[in-house]
Amino acid sequence: MIARILAKFADERFLMHRLRSTSIAGLTSTMLAALLYFWHLFHYQMAWELFAIVLTNAVVKVSCMLWYRTHD
Repeated sequence: MIARILAKFADERFLMHRLRSTSIAGLTSTMLAALLYFWHLFHYQMAWELFAIVLTNAVVKVSCMLWYRTHD
């Protein structure tokens, strides 16, 4: 019963959008983490790195999901 309800909302396009957006968000977050690592390597200071990484991941993922949803 629940599978039938989910099938109406989660088709193959939705799953591909989720896959692509997760991939892009993961790569963006990794790049940000690397940049922050090198920043702290040369300039030691306390910052909100984890918050920035999580926020970047969320914004990129949602942006990509909306982009793929409207342009596919």
